[in-house]
Amino acid sequence: MQIKISGATFSSIVGIGQDIKKMSIESGHEYLYLNRGINNVVKIDLSKIVPTIDFQSDEIQFYPPTLGRPELRQAINQEYFNGKSSLENILISVGGMHALSMIFSVLKVEKVFAYAYFWGSYDKILKIEGTPLDFYNSVSELKTNAERFRNQAVIICDPNNPTGEKDSDDELIEIIEQLAKVNAVVIWDGPYRRLFYENPDNLYQKLLSFDNVIISESFSKSIGLSGQRVGFIHSTNRQFIQELGIRLLYSVNGVNAFSQLLIEKILTSEAGKIAATEYRKKTTEAIRKNIEYLQEKSFLLSKIYGNKLPVGIFAIVNKTFDELLKHRIGSVPMNFFTRIKDPDILNSSRICVSIPNDKFIEFFGRL
Repeated sequence: MQIKISGATFSSIVGIGQDIKKMSIESGHEYLYLNRGINNVVKIDLSKIVPTIDFQSDEIQFYPPTLGRPELRQAINQEYFNGKSSLENILISVGGMHALSMIFSVLKVEKVFAYAYFWGSYDKILKIEGTPLDFYNSVSELKTNAERFRNQAVIICDPNNPTGEKDSDDELIEIIEQLAKVNAVVIWDGPYRRLFYENPDNLYQKLLSFDNVIISESFSKSIGLSGQRVGFIHSTNRQFIQELGIRLLYSVNGVNAFSQLLIEKILTSEAGKIAATEYRKKTTEAIRKNIEYLQEKSFLLSKIYGNKLPVGIFAIVNKTFDELLKHRIGSVPMNFFTRIKDPDILNSSRICVSIPNDKFIEFFGRL
């Protein structure tokens, strides 16, 4: 049998989680799974939303529209763009990773650039597509040396995974303006933003001015429904959207109808909006307390943050994977997220800080 070998591998982060689970079962001790990128402070309360869905309806029983339910796309237009975009600019994907995979499959560029501290799946998806991944060392480099990125694609992940670094929106808009002048495509990968920025949030409305910007979003973090695998892609570039729609048809033939309807009701119904707001409030409060605790105990990696605090569900701590695991804390070594050969960086770890504050202090207090 002749097959096409991509050279990509399964995520080692999944393997870390499996190993930690095995340790927990064999030892009978509780472990913190901070290696995962999952909000685990509270779960969103769906008790008043699910009963309103008619599982016998055509909406659930039949194939969903290839590009996504028009009602969901309109809800996204209203929620994220204040109604100033259009349904034709929005396509529904099977979560954020699928969105990025589809985006990379359509773009014809020599290279895709990501920040030096990057989500490892960028590299693996691009390897499957046969497109090299390169890096920029700081967000300011995108503005001061824009010529380097002429006719290429640039990923901006803000807040960043893995570091949680957050640049000002005004600076990011200036950077996108500079990249537009050199015909660079900007892939805005922002699954963490809407957990922390509820309406009014006009950044995405400002992005509508740029036909070189592609937005990749998901509902995994902002409303805690990673298991439903729903995201969306937005672009005002008609040629890109048309080709993307064709590829969506022949890759998934429509995203799960129940998942789409559930997200739609959360975005549009009174009960859904209340549930989402309460979920975000409790989740972000715990995240804030956990990050402040890390700062107070000098666990944050100062080489990355200085006096700033990370924003998002991740933080980098100045402890090795083995040090944390010794105290039954799961993490991911930083060599999974960078190619920088700095001992301080490589001896640090990424952790998810989205767990209850009392549980977080219970385990980190042992350090």
